[in-house]
Amino acid sequence: MTAKLRVATLGCKVNQYETELVRQGLQRVGYTDCETSETADVCIVNTCTVTSEGDAKSRQVVRRLNRQNPDAKIVVMGCYATRAPQEVAELPGVAEVVTDKRELPDLMSRFGVIDVPTGLDGFSGRHRAYVKVQDGCLLRCSYCIIPHVRPKLTSRPHQHIIDEVSRLTEAGHREVVLTGIHLGHYGVDWNRNKPKEEWIRLAHLLRDLCELPGNFRIRLSSIEATEVTRELISVMRDHAHRIVPHLHLCLQSGSDSVLRRMRRRWGTRMFLNRCQLLREALDKPAITTDIIAGFPGETEEEFDQTLMTCREAGFSKIHAFPFSPRRGTPAAEMPDQIAKQVRSQRVKRLTNLETELRTEYYQQLVGSKLELLVESSKDLVVMNEAQMRVNDPTGNLAGTPTDQLLRGTTCRYAPGELIMPKGKGGETGLSAVGDLLPVRITDATHEKLILSLMQ
Repeated sequence: MTAKLRVATLGCKVNQYETELVRQGLQRVGYTDCETSETADVCIVNTCTVTSEGDAKSRQVVRRLNRQNPDAKIVVMGCYATRAPQEVAELPGVAEVVTDKRELPDLMSRFGVIDVPTGLDGFSGRHRAYVKVQDGCLLRCSYCIIPHVRPKLTSRPHQHIIDEVSRLTEAGHREVVLTGIHLGHYGVDWNRNKPKEEWIRLAHLLRDLCELPGNFRIRLSSIEATEVTRELISVMRDHAHRIVPHLHLCLQSGSDSVLRRMRRRWGTRMFLNRCQLLREALDKPAITTDIIAGFPGETEEEFDQTLMTCREAGFSKIHAFPFSPRRGTPAAEMPDQIAKQVRSQRVKRLTNLETELRTEYYQQLVGSKLELLVESSKDLVVMNEAQMRVNDPTGNLAGTPTDQLLRGTTCRYAPGELIMPKGKGGETGLSAVGDLLPVRITDATHEKLILSLMQ
């Protein structure tokens, strides 16, 4: 009888990558995914501890899996498991707690995996594939717990990443997202005590990936503004056919005084300078960000500075969230904690500003040529009044699907919609879910781009 596996992932793209790596390893020794109605023999839970809510959700997932799969062996890994292993071990059904992601090969070996994978062959259920290139963070931002649970900088071997991206694109993934705990520090662990001319950095990896054959595009996940170097920008400019013009730069606050309390490594001028360099080198790049609202001691004036900085940066998307005190971080013990109601109000103001800035950016793109990754398809019925009477004299809407509504994500990380007329046999012959399509923007709303197919 085939052993059944169920996986659950909370948190970031790195976690999702690591879960998929373990899943594919266990599949090599005969494990198969559970159908909805089946019970699992083994459950893998990859946890998050960025916020206390992440801890709570992780516990809820473990308890739910134990109820639904009472005889399953539950293995818990991830940042919450690293931060509070004893707490996790006491949850119902937990048979093993993995406290260090570097132990994942050992975990797979204990399940009988001899040929432990060094990378993925595909990314189940996703049109875009995440590729982890780096782990660990040495920074000590005053609000962040992650350096305590992933403190060791580790860059994956260059060739492993090249080979993995080749396999993923050959498997049909048309977008590859490079991700890491501190993406911009790729190669830093190798470069110590070496002359600068021998350094290997993210820009070098990107340049090599761009030389791979195939029809695919590359996106970078979250990166620090200080690591958006002129060299990196040059690679993005020189390989604009391959690297999408979108970067997620973590701002966190637009006030220099708040940034100092956060122990960030730069001020707003440097951040805005990087945004300007990107706009000078790339064609209408999308710049997205994270903002923490209501950091301890944040005054109304400091929050207004954040709003002004966001306007000047011209973000196309702002991930705004209220400050959440994280036990074990300096910020949790700081005086002048902001009331929950004030934090919520500031998040709402940031959300309103995001809508305004996003609308402005989308309007700037109207008329531009972009690339759409098709992620869903839906048949439409389009008929005039004469056709309606012929098809159904009673007046009810009836007929044969004649058009397709395609939805997906453009290269600039904006959602887009495209209506495609069907050809003979009810098929377009031009597109399928997972394909990259050349499109032109004909219109835009505050939430999406309206597209037409480039001829």
